[in-house]
Amino acid sequence: MDERLYLVKEGEISLKGGNRIMFERKLRANIRSKLKPYESHMDKSKGRVYVFVDDKCPREMAEKALSTTFGITGWALSERCKEKTIESIKEKTEEILSTHPFGDTGSFKVDVRREDKSFPMDSHMVAITLADIVEKYYPNLSVDLKNPDYTLTVEIRNQCFVYTDSKKGVGGLPVGTAGRGMLLLSGGIDSPVAGYTMAKRGLKLDCCYFHAYPYTSELALDKVKKLASIIAPYLQGTRLFVVPFTKGQEYIRDHGIEEEATLMFRASMMQTAEKLSKRYHDVAIVTGEAVSQVASQTLDAMTFTDSMTDLLVLRPLCGLDKEEIIDRAKTIGTYETSILPYEDCCVVFSPKHPVTRPDKEEMKEHFDSLKMDALIDEAVENTVVYTFSDQGEEIECGEVRKTDDGEV
Repeated sequence: MDERLYLVKEGEISLKGGNRIMFERKLRANIRSKLKPYESHMDKSKGRVYVFVDDKCPREMAEKALSTTFGITGWALSERCKEKTIESIKEKTEEILSTHPFGDTGSFKVDVRREDKSFPMDSHMVAITLADIVEKYYPNLSVDLKNPDYTLTVEIRNQCFVYTDSKKGVGGLPVGTAGRGMLLLSGGIDSPVAGYTMAKRGLKLDCCYFHAYPYTSELALDKVKKLASIIAPYLQGTRLFVVPFTKGQEYIRDHGIEEEATLMFRASMMQTAEKLSKRYHDVAIVTGEAVSQVASQTLDAMTFTDSMTDLLVLRPLCGLDKEEIIDRAKTIGTYETSILPYEDCCVVFSPKHPVTRPDKEEMKEHFDSLKMDALIDEAVENTVVYTFSDQGEEIECGEVRKTDDGEV
C-alpha cells in the first residue's frame, strides 16, 4: 500500500504525567476514526505521532481530519529519509526542493530539530549545509531567521524527516478524555463557540435544541442542524437532540408571570437537558451564556437557572465580550450560518421588561407552581435525534431511546 506520512505534533499532552498514555491513545483513536474508511496506522515518539495514511485517501480529507482534531498543535506532510545521515538528509532536501515548494522572491529559514544528540553534526551545521542547497534552487531568496516567508524543517529523531509546509493545529486535549456533556445549541453565535471551547478541553458533547414550531420555522431547525454539522468534526461527531417545546412555552406564556417568562423557559430547558443528559451519561450542561450580555444572563439569573439542575453547568464564554465571541465563530466557520435571519426558541414570547435580578427562592416557588413536569416528560419522549459523523455528515435520524452505555 502506498502511503503518505504526516508528522503530528502533540502539545499539552506531552506535559501529562502517569496518565499520558491514556491521552495519547485517545488522540490516535480520534485521528484514525476520522480517516475511515481508508487505512491508516501510527507510530509514536517523544512529542510526535507519525500518521501513515493510504495514498488513496484524499489529501483534503486527511488534512481536515488533522486540522479539526483537538490534541494536535501542528502537523506537516513529511518525507522520511532513507538513512539517518547528513547525505540522506541532503538527498531528501534536493528531492523536495526540486518540486518548487517555495516562491521565487522573499526569505527563508532552515529549522533543524536535533532530538537525537548522538547525530554527528549539530543543528547549526546541518542548517548551514541545507541552506546552501536552498540557495542553489532559490538564488533570489534571502535568509531571515525571525520572520521567514518559507521554512525548510528537518527533524532528527530515531529517523530523519524533512518538510516545508507546517500547519498549525487546534491544540487542546483529545475529545473524550474529560467526560461527557450536553451543549444547549441555539441558532445564535454563542453556543457553537461554547461547544468548541469545551471540546477543546476534552469534553465529548451531545447537543440539545429546543424547537417551538410554528413559532420557530423549519428553516430555523435546518440552521441548527447546519451548525451541528460544522462543529461535529471538532466534537468527534455529535448527536443533536431536537426537543419539541411549543406546548411548554405556550403554557409558560399563559400561566406564568410575563416578566419572568424567559427565566421560566430557561429553567425548563435546564430540567429537560438534565433528563436527556442522565439518559446518555452526560455529566455537565454547557451553555453559550456570557455575563450581562442579555437580561437572562445576569449573575442572579444564572444562579436561579443553575438551581434547576443537579448537573454541573459550564459557561466557557462567561468572561468574553461579543467581539471576541464573533472572532472565534468566524475562525471555526459557524458565524455566517449563525447570523442567518431565522429566530430561535430563546426569543419566542420574550417579555418587554424581563426580570434581571430575580430572587432565587421566590423564582423557584413560581416555577414549582407551574407544575411543568408532565410537559417536560412529554417533550423528552417526543425528542428526535440527528447523528452527525466526525466528518460532519448527517448519518442518522430517529427517536430518542435509552441504552446501557449511553449510545444511540
